[in-house]
Amino acid sequence: MAKSLLQMAKAAILFTLCTTIFYYGILWVSHEFSEYHKYDEPEGKALKVMSMNVGESDLSIDERIKRFLWMGE
Repeated sequence: MAKSLLQMAKAAILFTLCTTIFYYGILWVSHEFSEYHKYDEPEGKALKVMSMNVGESDLSIDERIKRFLWMGE
């Protein structure tokens, strides 16, 4: 009985330790990404890769949906 109780206590301590490490790891990752400003102006020689041309504004709704699904944007 005592050996079984000791095994259960070891498992509970190990579970608690692993859960705590995982929790603080998630907090750390969340903090790292919260300070990442993805809408900042790019540095260096960045180029604009997509623009809406004047001629594209007369596309039908189904053509716009097809283009949206095809380009994945």
